Amino acid sequence: MPERPDDLDLHRRPVAQLSFGFGAHQCLGRQLARWERKIALPALLRRLPTLRLAVPEAALRFRQGSTVYGVEALPVTW
Repeated sequence: MPERPDDLDLHRRPVAQLSFGFGAHQCLGRQLARWERKIALPALLRRLPTLRLAVPEAALRFRQGSTVYGVEALPVTW
């Protein structure tokens, strides 16, 4: 943690990024993402067992210049 974090210091060394936070400062969405992975995704795959990409994987375009990593669109078929 830098000294005097509230002061503007253009020459300060960068600090490691904490995407979901740590300790008391964890992101509220962290637990939601875990529940989605644990419950919602398996439920979706059970209901739509033939779910698959509608385009070749190489055709997927990833977001550029966004703070959220992911694809621009995810075309699927079942």
